[in-house]
Amino acid sequence: MRAMGARLIIFMFCWSASLAMYFHIAEKEEACLIEDIPSDILVTGRYKLQKWDMHKHDFLPSAPGLGMYVNVKAPNDETLLSKLYGPDGKFMFTSHSPGEHTICIQSNSTNLISFGSNKLRVHFDIQVGEHPVDYATIDTKDKVKQVTNGLEHLMGEVNHIIKEQEYQRLREEHYRQKSEDTNSNVLWWAIAQTVILTSVGIWQIKRFKDFLIAKKVV
Repeated sequence: MRAMGARLIIFMFCWSASLAMYFHIAEKEEACLIEDIPSDILVTGRYKLQKWDMHKHDFLPSAPGLGMYVNVKAPNDETLLSKLYGPDGKFMFTSHSPGEHTICIQSNSTNLISFGSNKLRVHFDIQVGEHPVDYATIDTKDKVKQVTNGLEHLMGEVNHIIKEQEYQRLREEHYRQKSEDTNSNVLWWAIAQTVILTSVGIWQIKRFKDFLIAKKVV
């Protein structure tokens, strides 16, 4: 079992676009990306590791001998993916429920100092939804296949948009219900405060009247 060190958490809230970035991690450090994803959506991640060379004072083009653990968890903490990949790889998973998915990556090295440093650069690209068709890879003579692939891509995009709209509708219903519950609680609390204050006032008046009677003032 790999050691757990510090954790770098990056929040991402994009549903259809491709997001590319790079960041630095140290030995035993786990970087986690939290992304809000609708259900039944294909997610593809690509990454590349680069190690720091203290002599060249720069990151090397590659990091041979290193690997990357990829762990993906659903909003209900279900593990969707847990696998060790190489220094340059791609992973894919499909969301089963809407909500915030946690994508964590961690180097498999336990001694980066042997490479002259304990710092790695991670180039990371994640794409949510159907992937665009690369028509350059399609045989131009096969017109039927080209049209079929284009229609499949179009249907995939339409399906993705529909699922995003459904997810947004569910989120709006959830927030509206929370707002209604909050307003209801505020109303009942105001009524309870009024009843309590009225009861205290009546009790104080009665006590004061009893006091005056006891003193034979009234």
